[in-house]
Amino acid sequence: MPTVALVDDDRHILTSVSMALEAEGYTIQTFVDGASALQGFEKSPPDMAILDIKMPRMDGMELLRRLRQKSEFPVIFLTSKDEEIDELFGLKMGADDYVRKPFSQRLLVERVKAVLRRAQPREAQGEANGKSAAIERGALVMDPERHSCTWSNKPVTLTVTEFLILQALAQRPGIVKSRDALMDAAYDDQVYVDDRTIDSHIKRLRRKFKAVDSSFDVIETLYGVGYRFKEV
Repeated sequence: MPTVALVDDDRHILTSVSMALEAEGYTIQTFVDGASALQGFEKSPPDMAILDIKMPRMDGMELLRRLRQKSEFPVIFLTSKDEEIDELFGLKMGADDYVRKPFSQRLLVERVKAVLRRAQPREAQGEANGKSAAIERGALVMDPERHSCTWSNKPVTLTVTEFLILQALAQRPGIVKSRDALMDAAYDDQVYVDDRTIDSHIKRLRRKFKAVDSSFDVIETLYGVGYRFKEV
């Protein structure tokens, strides 16, 4: 079973969430702040992490920033109700999902299952849904089985969510995908995200590709409708 890391300075949350996830068969790592988590991840990387935003020594935002310099394993943020700006900023930085406090253990477990399901080996997903074939669209090459993506032969590192959104767009160039359609492609049916979540992922995708090619412009916005991959 996958290993899930919990990073939160609230020991009650660490204990209760650990018990809930262990009951589902997951292996759990726990840390009380971002600094100790970063050290622990270097020695034993988890399959995914659940990060609180507000923590001593190193908060969740800074931890995610440092993680994304070296790793793309899935991350779920725990946020308070008054931290909407932090949620959006976290998604722009590369978080895959967020859960607001207070939350039910069942909800968090289902979110974990959904994120890990999307992050399962590409071979398994390909066998299940027949979408394992590589995609070539001009300078873009995507290989779902290897979770690899290049632009003009230059590697572009994407999170699971970013990869699935780009894959949905690139599969049918010129066809407009609504935000709802992109949500369906990137998220489990049991997970609700709003429009701004998709917008944040699109902005991050563009930023990553512009980092390797400043003229990148193949993801088009149709205001009030959705997004499409430009026909090339």
